[in-house]
Amino acid sequence: MSESGQSGQSAQAAQAAAAGLPVVVVGAGPAGLAAAAHLVERGLTPLVLEAGERAGASVRQWHHVRLFSRWAELVDPAGEKLLAPTGWQAPDAASYPTGREWAERYLQPLADVLGEAVRYRSRVVGVARRGRDLVVDAGREGEPLTVHVETPHGEQRITAGAVIDASGTWQSPNPLGGDGLPAVGERAAGERIAYQVPDLTDPGVRARYAGQRVAVAGSGHSALTALVAFAELAEAEPGTHVTWLLRRGQLGNTFGGGDTDQLPARGALGKRAAAAAQAGHISTVTGFRTTAIEQKAGGLVLVGEGGRRLDPVAEVVVLTGFRPDLSWLSEVRLDLDPTLQSPRALAPLIDPNVHSCGTVYPHGARELAQPEPGVFLVGMKSYGRAPTFLALTGYEQVRSVVAALAGDHEAAERVELVLPETGVCGGAGVFDDPDAATGGSDGGCCGAPSGSVEVALGAR
Repeated sequence: MSESGQSGQSAQAAQAAAAGLPVVVVGAGPAGLAAAAHLVERGLTPLVLEAGERAGASVRQWHHVRLFSRWAELVDPAGEKLLAPTGWQAPDAASYPTGREWAERYLQPLADVLGEAVRYRSRVVGVARRGRDLVVDAGREGEPLTVHVETPHGEQRITAGAVIDASGTWQSPNPLGGDGLPAVGERAAGERIAYQVPDLTDPGVRARYAGQRVAVAGSGHSALTALVAFAELAEAEPGTHVTWLLRRGQLGNTFGGGDTDQLPARGALGKRAAAAAQAGHISTVTGFRTTAIEQKAGGLVLVGEGGRRLDPVAEVVVLTGFRPDLSWLSEVRLDLDPTLQSPRALAPLIDPNVHSCGTVYPHGARELAQPEPGVFLVGMKSYGRAPTFLALTGYEQVRSVVAALAGDHEAAERVELVLPETGVCGGAGVFDDPDAATGGSDGGCCGAPSGSVEVALGAR
């Protein structure tokens, strides 16, 4: 964002504060609650709108998964300051929480401290410039934003000085189809398809998969977590077997950096997944892009490009990443990368076609600002379709954005974050090129002066 752009954002924030208008934060997840804490610290008024019934509603859906990041990297400093006077006890900084622990021991207490600034069961369905649709220029910047919200009591319109979209991507998983659209028959087979890591500690879920042939699609850390869990299930329940589907042509660096990863839990997960894949309970199928799912008497038959067919499976677990829901932002002016659907200025820094080694330049308000004054995409939502993200990144983003809204340009530009390296470097990213996947590409990502950005989900 240019200096003049920062000034415009700051002027609008000052006008909003003078008019008593809140800064609306969409989503009471880690980034959203951190944004609210920073707004309070800066003397601005936050209003957090959460579609779920509790803070961290999406985090709670993967409650059984343990994070890569330690507690020390999962508590935002501004949030900790708000919690301190309540007698809140910080968890052991060196330990690794599950999703449930993160939500219950930090996110919900922080939301409770924010009190009436957090509204639950409030789903944002639209944002616009007051009295101006997407096309109208005249008088646009002089009007505040309006946020349309669905609540149990009906639809409401909230006037806002700025909107920080921290709604994430969890509710928009990618489909199984290799072209980014649902495979033929995918919707019809929906009752036998899961789009998140199954909780195999739950007796009912465990019974669903025990003794079955299961297909797992995906190459990210959620998929690796699922492979480890299913391998453990197969040891206890004979007949359990996993067909692991990879769109890429070979394994390459799928298992990560191992001992060279600066997040030890992340490296350990890759090693455990590699061991699981070699233990005999997992069959790996590479270069498979699903086009159709056929329901047969023996189960679900997955069909790939060129008519390639796999043996029937009882269940399919699709862990192919997520995408942003941009539908409710259709009346504000966005400048998004056409490939990643992330803010255009951020896209070159996070493109998985280049950054397979996990490097990314520090970024903040400058890269996240949109042409619509006062609108920011932060957190996982800001990464669009890029598959990797770390909580620390979201905390740094909202610190910078709130500083920009408060008119503190120096703080908004200042870098206060160094991320840990993955220990993987190839430049291939999501390419299927075998030479690139083995490091033959000169993608150049490894010269970036920062650390890795990896998905926060880790081993069970």
